[in-house]
Amino acid sequence: MNKSESKYFNTALRMDEALLALLEEKDLEYITVKEICHQAGVNRSTFYLHYETIADLVNETLERINQRFLSYFPRQEEEILGNLGSREREALVLVTREYLLPYLRFIQDNKKVYRAAFRNPGSMQAHARYGELKQHILGPILERFEIPLAHRPYYIAYYVEGIAAIIKEWLRQDCGDAVEMIADIIEFCVLPKNGSSAK
Repeated sequence: MNKSESKYFNTALRMDEALLALLEEKDLEYITVKEICHQAGVNRSTFYLHYETIADLVNETLERINQRFLSYFPRQEEEILGNLGSREREALVLVTREYLLPYLRFIQDNKKVYRAAFRNPGSMQAHARYGELKQHILGPILERFEIPLAHRPYYIAYYVEGIAAIIKEWLRQDCGDAVEMIADIIEFCVLPKNGSSAK
């Protein structure tokens, strides 16, 4: 990356961060280019050099978040999904510690992103972002358990919304509790161990 590309990239990063900071305070439809520029420390012409609209900035920010998110997971999707059909039903769980810990670490390291997503689920495309999880992980597991097709959206909503509620509370406390403790709580809620108490 040459010097001008590096400067361009750094400016784009500043605008991503500016957008996320503003989304913590207000809804997307009330955010102006002027506010983004002020927050990022750039002028309007610099904004329009990078983007045509605020929607373009939102799309870029979400793409960058996705890339950052995937970097927290050491295994490829094929490895995660490859043996789903061959596992014993008892071994199928909707949330495993193996994937829960990197997910929670990502949230802890990117609190601003998640606060913005919970405050502005529509503009941050929060529901669309669970699409892959629903399609590739939850759907096949529910199918293996022979859950009727009409029932599956309710099961998926229960798991996704329940985990989101725990994460919202954790964020409200500025992610002060350990990642491992939150993972224990989520695991216990998702798959209680024969009535035993949480760790």
